[in-house]
Amino acid sequence: MAAPVVHFEILGKDAEKLQSFYSKIFDWEIDANNPMKYGMVQPAQESGAIGGGVAQAPDGETPQVTVYIEVDDPQAYLDKISGMGGQTIVPVTEIPDMVTFALFADPEGNVVGLVKSTQ
Repeated sequence: MAAPVVHFEILGKDAEKLQSFYSKIFDWEIDANNPMKYGMVQPAQESGAIGGGVAQAPDGETPQVTVYIEVDDPQAYLDKISGMGGQTIVPVTEIPDMVTFALFADPEGNVVGLVKSTQ
């Protein structure tokens, strides 16, 4: 089976403003009640939509939109990506009890995320 896109992320300079904007425009339920103030967007169950996040970009980084692709072994994919002209931006990183992810740039410079399957 092909690796699916399972998460999106919208980052900007003012997380609360972005969360309010997207919540009001699209009627998204956004829950930022966590220590990182990461606004989790709940997918509409009946639509087959994916969930995502709206949050603060790290200091010094520009606003961006990223999609995350679910894979079984992020490092193996980073190795394959490197061999095909891509570049690792963030190596495999584990946030305990939350997610294991990595970021890469494709040959055109687009940044895409990998997220480890929980299966």
